[in-house]
Amino acid sequence: MPLIALLGAWPLIALPAPATATTHNWTRGWAAAVQHPSQSEWISNWAYAGFRNHSVRQVVRVGAGGSSLRLRLSNVYGTAPLRLTGASIGKSAGGATVRPTTMRTVTFGRSASVTIPTGGHATADPVDLRVRAGEHMTVTLYLKDSTGPATNHNLAIATSYRATGDHLRNPGAAPFTERSTSWYYLAGLDVSTRRPAKSETIVAFGDSITDGQAATTDADRRYPDVLAQRLKRAGRSEVVLNSGIGGNRVLNDSACLGESFLNRFRRDALDHPRVRTVITMGGINDIMHGDTTPSTCTTPNPKATGEALINGYRQLIRTAHAEGVKVIGGTIPPFKDSPLFTDRGESVRDAVNQWIRSGGEFDGIVDFDRALADPADTDRIRPAYDSGDRLHPNDAGYRAMAEAVNLAAL
Repeated sequence: MPLIALLGAWPLIALPAPATATTHNWTRGWAAAVQHPSQSEWISNWAYAGFRNHSVRQVVRVGAGGSSLRLRLSNVYGTAPLRLTGASIGKSAGGATVRPTTMRTVTFGRSASVTIPTGGHATADPVDLRVRAGEHMTVTLYLKDSTGPATNHNLAIATSYRATGDHLRNPGAAPFTERSTSWYYLAGLDVSTRRPAKSETIVAFGDSITDGQAATTDADRRYPDVLAQRLKRAGRSEVVLNSGIGGNRVLNDSACLGESFLNRFRRDALDHPRVRTVITMGGINDIMHGDTTPSTCTTPNPKATGEALINGYRQLIRTAHAEGVKVIGGTIPPFKDSPLFTDRGESVRDAVNQWIRSGGEFDGIVDFDRALADPADTDRIRPAYDSGDRLHPNDAGYRAMAEAVNLAAL
């Protein structure tokens, strides 16, 4: 019978994997925060239409090395059971190409296929393939039957590829003529060694600035990527997971921009193995969209207040501390001259940032605001760090954010 895990916190209820003499010590090597499929002015990807007789090839970068891999898939936001005909994994050779000698078939309870219930997850059997931290892995899913709307992560800042027909074992790129910058059904990739796992986990939790909006596609230049590189250069083994969602808000769910920080914090931050620290930064979408006319993606959109955002953060801190997890508070970066800037919103941002800096409730702070601010006008992003929209950093800005993190505080 296929291995299936029901909706809930990781680890999930699952049928046992095939018997093996190997003892696995799993680390979450990569993860993405999943979200609803939607059709709106904010989202343009393959998720709403879903797939039928498609092979979908997706590339992710693992943050830990080991001798085995384990794929984790999600149908949390599906509208029907998901029938996955098959899956494979291998090391990327660039673009949609896979190194042929590394291609492995992925199974689920010894079966090549799996049906994931509506609202559910599936965890694959271990695959023997030695990987190094920082390597790019390619996951190919073949979806023969119509899937309906697909659980996805919209803002991947990485290219995914699609082909018609079954190309699970084809290492070449030629059939994969369609491209997207979202991930589909992928929730995580675990890495195991035969030695006790030593890598602890740091989760970067936030909105589009954590997710990496406007960073160079396929270049791993989001701030959590650069932070992981800093840790590696310092000789440290922590894995940094990116749990940002573009457009995400602290206080309110969105039909297309993810559940609120409050509602997804446990699943997307605390339920990863060996989480030690969460760096959280957000609130700008609550502030900006509260001063606009509501749309499909921003309903409900009450006017955010400093008090409401601070109370929301206090709830996250309490939840994390109950699990023995540290929370580092990131200040909200400048947004003056961006399209949704208002003086009222700026006053709320100032109030929240003042509390983060001086309230003493976080276990530490990282002052993203001051790291990105223009010295000539600290309410604006520094021109050298601006992607062009006066809100999202460019690659240099994301590097400045990562360099603002005190490694000793993690």
